[in-house]
Amino acid sequence: MPVGVILAFVAYAIFSVSDALIKVAGPTLSVFEIAFFTTSFSILPAVLSNRTERWRDIYKLHHPWLLHLRCATAITGTACVMYAFTHIPFADVYAIGFLTPVFVTILSVIFLKEHVTPQRWLLLALCFLGVVLVIRPGMKEVAPGHIIIMVGAFMGSITTIILRHVAPRERRVSIVGLLVLYSAIINGILMLPTFVVPSLEQLGLFLGIGLLGGLGGLLVIAATKVTPANLVAPVQYSQLIWAILFGALFFGEYPDWIAVAGMIVVVVSGLLNVLSDHKPIRWKPRIFFFRAGL
Repeated sequence: MPVGVILAFVAYAIFSVSDALIKVAGPTLSVFEIAFFTTSFSILPAVLSNRTERWRDIYKLHHPWLLHLRCATAITGTACVMYAFTHIPFADVYAIGFLTPVFVTILSVIFLKEHVTPQRWLLLALCFLGVVLVIRPGMKEVAPGHIIIMVGAFMGSITTIILRHVAPRERRVSIVGLLVLYSAIINGILMLPTFVVPSLEQLGLFLGIGLLGGLGGLLVIAATKVTPANLVAPVQYSQLIWAILFGALFFGEYPDWIAVAGMIVVVVSGLLNVLSDHKPIRWKPRIFFFRAGL
């Protein structure tokens, strides 16, 4: 097995642990307060590993308006995902979150004029069908969290489309640093009306979430440096396995057989979609979720 694939498996396991800690934080704190602390801590691995770019160059931008828009969509998407993790089953969040590639494909056709084969449209339609099997609208209650994570997936697709356009010319410190800076400012303001002083245990959780998310992002970058991204990309679907495992072991969440079948459809169609795409895949540091569609 290629080294990059092994690194990716470790990275996505770390992401899943980080996401499980978000769920442990629970709905007792606002999503803005959780996002403020965890995003702030997530920058630490990037700061410690950066040896080639100067942080004072963070505002030397080639696409300023697009980068600012990316920050807005990424911060909105992150808030949506955090709300979902703390209000609906763990596996449901991942299953619906994997709609991001569907939205990315649609937006890439509209804005980037990319060509998509009928085979890939079929696979994306199957992915959407799998998500419908998971949430089954009309057959079981659809919680607000299910709708919100769909919004988060759409925000993530916009973030990814913008990144595809700007990544070749922008500095990593700008792409990563601006997002963390704006997230701290915006979430810091929005958390004030309901701010609760976090306990030492909660601060420990926030630190763990941030450090694990940042470390996972660095491992994904390392994986794609030694192994083609098209081999690394399918590994993200291993998160559904962790979601089902963690959900059952720690949160008492047991998806029924229809939901499991839907998840299998999502994984299979997603894998075939990635493996059938022969174009190079550009990857970004996941700060600190899959939110923006790696």
